[in-house]
Amino acid sequence: MTRPVFAVERYDDSGGGSAGRPPSPTAPGVRLVAAVRLPADEVVLAIVEGPDADVVAEAMAEVGWAAHRVNPAVLLCPWGEQK
Repeated sequence: MTRPVFAVERYDDSGGGSAGRPPSPTAPGVRLVAAVRLPADEVVLAIVEGPDADVVAEAMAEVGWAAHRVNPAVLLCPWGEQK
């Protein structure tokens, strides 16, 4: 069974990508899995493992990467299992 994952969304309307790469959370049980920047949409999406959305949002805020949205997600292609 896999751990719950969440899509953590942060908007970046600076034009320069200041939202940048999210820092790795330091809270126990929370792990940054992947991140992608969508320049055309001015958004950064991070995929984060954690016990629930509130814990993930708090953990990301603690490392200075406050999220605009945190939603449950389904990881379709985990790292290391790509073909």
